[in-house]
Amino acid sequence: MRRDEQLLVGNVTAGVVRVGDAVRRPVGPWTDSVDALLRHLQDVGFTGAPRPLGRDAEGRQVLEYVPGELGRPDGSYPRSELASIGALLADLHRATAEFVPPPSAVWNRVIPPDGEELICHHDAAPWNLVRSPRGWVLIDWDSAGPGTRLWELAYAAQSMAGMRPGRPVRESADRLRVFVDGYGLSGADRPALAAMLGRRARAMYDLLCAGAREGRQPWARIHAEDGAYWRATAAYLDAHVGRWTSALE
Repeated sequence: MRRDEQLLVGNVTAGVVRVGDAVRRPVGPWTDSVDALLRHLQDVGFTGAPRPLGRDAEGRQVLEYVPGELGRPDGSYPRSELASIGALLADLHRATAEFVPPPSAVWNRVIPPDGEELICHHDAAPWNLVRSPRGWVLIDWDSAGPGTRLWELAYAAQSMAGMRPGRPVRESADRLRVFVDGYGLSGADRPALAAMLGRRARAMYDLLCAGAREGRQPWARIHAEDGAYWRATAAYLDAHVGRWTSALE
């Protein structure tokens, strides 16, 4: 690593560094597709993503560095902020619904989605959310790819609203309602979202279990650190589907 490179810390891809006002990331087969998506978001005026800046001399992906405060891992956002994060996700989906991927598009399909309605971020969670001077910004787009609004919303709602074991069910239900109202989800889709919360959390747990069995990183490490959390969270979400459904009526 060069002297001018600052290694970023946290739950980030290995080899991601900051150089001045830019982030440099190792490329994968999906990087060109991600860059095309980020250019589209910039072109349509969506400000909740970093600007793509091409490649550096070493062939790494170069993105705008977004200054600000990283999100709250426990999802302890005030209600007004929770609603605004839901609105951010709705704005993203409106923008990606207009995106036409390149014919040769390749995506990093970490967890198989439940459909291919539009292009999703697929890791819209507090650890990838920055409160920047221009508002909320989602970072780390390496997992972007085809998915559905509800699949993405189920993951984002659970993590952003902090729906987890140990939080009173009434409080989780209330925070879910605030987030989903901020998104503006139609009434017809709300029962399906309530039922999908546990399924999406279990998909994350299954990914970590597979990573642990096969020794794939970073999933094996995350399984050791957080596997029990995701198993318990999936059970918590499934056990209270009726409460989530009622809260969203």
